[in-house]
Order: sequence, then C-alpha cells, then structure tokens
Amino acid sequence: MQITAAMVKELRERTGAGMMDCKRALTEADGDLDKAIGIMRLSGQAKADKRAGRTTAEGVVTIRMDGTARRAAMVEVNCETDFVAKEAEFRSFANAVCARVLAADPADVDELGRMPFDIDGRASIEEARRGLVAKIGENISIRRFAAIDSQGDRLGAYLHGTRIGVVVDLEGADDVVARDVAMHVAASRPVAVGESDVPEEMIAREREILEAQVAGSGKPAEIRKKMLAGRIAKFLREVTLLGQPFVKDPEQPVGEYLRASGATVCRFERFEVGEGIEKQAGNFAEEVMAQARGR
Repeated sequence: MQITAAMVKELRERTGAGMMDCKRALTEADGDLDKAIGIMRLSGQAKADKRAGRTTAEGVVTIRMDGTARRAAMVEVNCETDFVAKEAEFRSFANAVCARVLAADPADVDELGRMPFDIDGRASIEEARRGLVAKIGENISIRRFAAIDSQGDRLGAYLHGTRIGVVVDLEGADDVVARDVAMHVAASRPVAVGESDVPEEMIAREREILEAQVAGSGKPAEIRKKMLAGRIAKFLREVTLLGQPFVKDPEQPVGEYLRASGATVCRFERFEVGEGIEKQAGNFAEEVMAQARGR
C-alpha cells in the first residue's frame, strides 16, 4: 500500500513522533493507522526499557494551583541532561503531568502512570513517558509529586527557575506574606516548621556530634552541659522555618515576621531537582557518539 504524506502527518499528530519513524511504522503496518500506533508504542517501550537504568538527576519542578489558592500540585520530572531539561517538549510533558496530579490526586507514581495523559485518553502517562524517551533519546522519570490541600486559608507558591519549587500552607496570610515565606523556604531549606516538627533521629544524630565536640573542650561538666544545650538550640534555629533569619530581613526570625503579619504556617513542601540523587560521572562526548551510532 502507498504511504501518503497525509497518513504520515496524521500519525505524527497522534503520536508526536518523527516523520521517518511514522513512515516506517505505517509501512510495517501496511497503512493501518491503529496498527502503526501499536508498533510505535512497542518500539518506544523497548527503547525506554533500554535506557531505564540511566541516572536521571536533571529535570524540572513544576507547580499548578487551582483558582481558589487552596489546592496545589507540585511535580519533579527528571531526565539525564540539562539540555533536555530545557526542551519545550520535555517541559510540556512535566506541566501536563502536574495538571493531572492537581485534577486527579493519585496515590503514588505508579497510579499516576496509569492515568490518561490527555483528554482523549488514547495513551496513559506511562505510555507518553516511554514515547518521549524514544523520541528524545534520554531516560525520563517522574520522580515524585505532592498534592496539597490547604489546612489554613491559603497556599503560597514559589518557583526558582525550574529547579526549586515550594508550596506553603498558611493561615491569616495575604498574597505578599505567602510568597515571601515560600521564597524563604526555597532559599534557606528548612527541614521543618518548628522545633517540635524536627525528626527525632535528626536531633539524635546532631546531639551525638555535638556531645563529642563538647567532650573535647576540656571544660567542667556543668559548663559542657550548658554548651551542649546552647548548641542544640542553635541547630534547631538553623533547621526550622520559624527559627531561621528571614531572607528579606535577617535581623528578625521568620517566626517574628509571621507574628507581625498575623499569619501562621501549617506546613510546606519543597522540591529541588536531583536532590539526593548521586550523579554518575561519564564521558559526555562518548555518550553523544554512542547515541549517534544508535546504541
């Protein structure tokens, strides 16, 4: 059967794949559009499986908020290089995934992957991800997401470029305060809102380190006890949102800024691209040549 330009165009619109890939699939399917789509999905799955073990430490964080400012979604989607992270198609995929999280509130990444990627429901998010892997030539993963419903009366959000995203849940705050606090969280990386929210295991680890430092000071026992208490208090100020110096006015802690504004923070979520992922060292030139050879 003759494969026409119109047939190739329609398949490209349906799949987003390249012209030559569409033509090959249509030829193999003898012009059957649905069969060609199936062939391309299988091909995309094979390519995605081949690249699945590659480290994805680059990518983007994206945020979507509903019209009431009381519900938000934040997603981190990863890829292998910052070149792909800047591509419009990759970012469009991340934004679409975030919109789905906001609308559907999936339980986990696996459930999210099974959800329809677009309105027509012809492909799932996982199928769309695999198709993008096949098209772009890099491993792509949806690392994590958060769906936040406000326990207070508003949410504040801040994106620092596309690499750091923050959503803060507040009570009694206006738009300016909400954004200020979200910006502070992005810059200062608190681990908890207040001292009572700091994980016990984190405090225990820090206490062990500080005890060793104080023990080597040569000071009397009572002085060492006071030194330890002071250093733990300093540590808690450094890692808590309320105790940290406010980035826009370091002379006052965030807690004082919030009290003066009549606001409180219920919780926050902060994502940073690649946080905690160990990057693999490699020869970039060799990787490019390997991809050019189709390996």
